[in-house]
Amino acid sequence: MGRVWSGTVGRRFTILYASGFLGSGSVLLALTYLMSGGRVTGVAPEQPRAVRPGLAAAEQQIRDLQRQLSDVHAQQNHRLLVGSLIALAVMAGVSLLLGRALAGRVLRPLRLITAATRRISAENLHQRLAVVGPVDEVKELADTVDGLLERLEASFVAQRRFVGNASHELRTPLATMRASLDVAVAKPEPAAQTVALAGRLRRELDRVDHLLDGFLVLARAQHGTLAGRSPVSLGELAREALTVRAADIAAKKLTVEDEAHLDAWTRGSPALLSRMVENMVDNAIVHNEESGWIRIATEHDDTGTRLVVETGGRVLDQAGVDGLTQPFVRLGADRTGPEGSSGLGLSIVAAIVAAHGGRLTLLARPEGGLRVGAALPTAAGSEGAAR
Repeated sequence: MGRVWSGTVGRRFTILYASGFLGSGSVLLALTYLMSGGRVTGVAPEQPRAVRPGLAAAEQQIRDLQRQLSDVHAQQNHRLLVGSLIALAVMAGVSLLLGRALAGRVLRPLRLITAATRRISAENLHQRLAVVGPVDEVKELADTVDGLLERLEASFVAQRRFVGNASHELRTPLATMRASLDVAVAKPEPAAQTVALAGRLRRELDRVDHLLDGFLVLARAQHGTLAGRSPVSLGELAREALTVRAADIAAKKLTVEDEAHLDAWTRGSPALLSRMVENMVDNAIVHNEESGWIRIATEHDDTGTRLVVETGGRVLDQAGVDGLTQPFVRLGADRTGPEGSSGLGLSIVAAIVAAHGGRLTLLARPEGGLRVGAALPTAAGSEGAAR
């Protein structure tokens, strides 16, 4: 019984309505059967074949009539019982159909509200359910959802406005500090300490600028809209990222296995996808060991396009690896890297992959090292070829 009631609301309503109809029908048939138990109509007793003279003959005739009346009454009760059972079975089927129809009618507004709510996302928070009709529980629920959407829209708008303002307000003092350092170093015969300090401060400013840029990209990927979607080759982006970081790869004496194919197409924002690939390559370089290796490969089929970046190294804990998509989460102090990683690399990758309707997987290799895979929807072949 508990399994029956654990189903959908429509099923529970159907069972409830059917039980009500069936119970009412059972009570009605029972009352009809009880009330008709003492009445016998429409059946005449058979006349005796011969009338016996005397009192004995009269008593015998009375007994025969009583026996015939009892038989007729028993037959009538049997027919009434059979008819009642048939009517009850028919009533059970009808009650199920009526219960299903009534449950569907009652739940139809809720289904419409659910479907409309599912169509609303971060890109169209301005839409509302706007349910019309009498002020009842369904309209109250719809108005509550509309109020929630209104508050979410205001929050998203405020967050995007803050991101836009921060991109200008925070970059201005950074540029001013860089200019001041350049002026100090450009003076005739600057002190050696001034030059050294300027170099350290410039590196820290570059780090802050990189961190700020990471914040902006992360906010854009998580809460912004993907305008200007176009076919993009993940293999081409991977080769461009390797070319840009060729000096860092050589400095660490890393061996690169490039198995990226140019025909691995997806569709999305070229700027964000380029940043995703760059972060995956940067992560493989910064958190690698000296004289290590990197493998970059692409795969594509009807289910999607995948970019895989693997590295060697020490054996990692899968539980810790699963948390690397969170901002500022690192696997121990050694994962800060010699370049002072901001801790946003894989967080940005995860946000960009999610914004494109894909899936990011992080796997600690049993032999040691990390495998990062980004699966994205495949772009149409004609679009990719036309690019």
